[in-house]
Amino acid sequence: MSTALVVGLGRSGEAAAALLVRRGWRVIAVDVNPVDEPELVGLGVDVRGACTDPVPGVDLVVKSPGVPAEAVQVTAARAAGAEVISEIELAARELPNPIIGITGTNGKTTTTELIAHLLRAAGREAVACGNQGLPLASLVDVVDPSTWLVVECSSFQLEDVERFHPRAAVVLNVTPDHLDRHSSMEAYRAAKLRIFSAMTAGDLAIAPEGWTIPGGARPRVIREGARRGLDDIAWSEAGLHVDGLDWIADWDQIPLRGRHNRENVMAAAAIAAHVAQLSSPQIAAGLRSFAGVAHRLEIVGEIGGVTYVNDSKATNADAAAAALDAYPARVRLIAGGKPKGASFTPLAAAARSGVLCVYLIGAAANEIGAAMEAAGVPIQQTHTLAGAVAAAAADAQPGEVVLLAPGCASFDQFVSFEDRGDHFRALVDDLRSRGTTA
Repeated sequence: MSTALVVGLGRSGEAAAALLVRRGWRVIAVDVNPVDEPELVGLGVDVRGACTDPVPGVDLVVKSPGVPAEAVQVTAARAAGAEVISEIELAARELPNPIIGITGTNGKTTTTELIAHLLRAAGREAVACGNQGLPLASLVDVVDPSTWLVVECSSFQLEDVERFHPRAAVVLNVTPDHLDRHSSMEAYRAAKLRIFSAMTAGDLAIAPEGWTIPGGARPRVIREGARRGLDDIAWSEAGLHVDGLDWIADWDQIPLRGRHNRENVMAAAAIAAHVAQLSSPQIAAGLRSFAGVAHRLEIVGEIGGVTYVNDSKATNADAAAAALDAYPARVRLIAGGKPKGASFTPLAAAARSGVLCVYLIGAAANEIGAAMEAAGVPIQQTHTLAGAVAAAAADAQPGEVVLLAPGCASFDQFVSFEDRGDHFRALVDDLRSRGTTA
């Protein structure tokens, strides 16, 4: 019996271990932290928590996204000749379903959920899964083979794909992020581009203009402004246009705010039209009915004329700047958390015109504060999210927006960006229940 090693026991690691057992592998699963995995143990998995030693004698390694390539179990197994893959690679080898792959620094989750919504609204079976949702491996042997799988792919997952073959894939954008994990922007970009590696001439590949991509697909382009080239597949000119269908809808008919969301919408509409053959009316109806994604420009309340917006998923400076594009004036910004190695100067530049004050939290507070002060943006050091919400609520006037767009990871004070966003929502609910007004 061949032996597989799963490194990292988050959601994807658990799903990978269970799938490997079903496929007849002897499975060892390790994590650097203490773990309690009674279900995996019940399946016969050899679970080893607080494990920092190499595991000899393995034939295959499934590396979870949070595990760096330099982890001792990974490097030792690779040196011994074991194949190292990601959970999405493992699952894709077992799935006959049509796959759509979505990656990019920002906009992945919104675009993934939007594509799945467009397909479902048109009567197609579709599941949004991957990086921020259901692990792809959890769908093996579960979903009907005809169901579309719309897979959000992180750079960490794409580092270790070989035969992962989407029928359509998009790289929305690549801006500085995860530089604490990737050695350089070049390495980060190369990881993103691996989404195209196994694609062929009949597949749809959407990439930023001018990029050379691996694999056999010809890259297509989405762009702001008028259609200008044969490679343009969707564009924005007084509304949404898609090649072959032309006009779909006016932008004011689509609920998603901000210029960055136009990019997401163009990519989703192009894939829905060219891969799933949806019509203009089907796409337009789906766009109008899309409610958005939790923790992404999510309006969580209005109190005394002040709007509270949860964009906890803005975990890098570019995402936070995009949130300011969606709310360009009279904003009280809550920012900070665990930094990821990128500069906050662009975020400060974006805050200069419309941000009334930045309420700083977490480990990056001083770094963000210095950038904001250099740009002439007022700041308050509030340290915690609770302190920031209280201070912003006390300062805010009717017509203003209190925007949580941290520009940082959450892991200094919260277990996830979802946890941070949920805490923000609870704080706003508490303001409402106490009748607090600005």
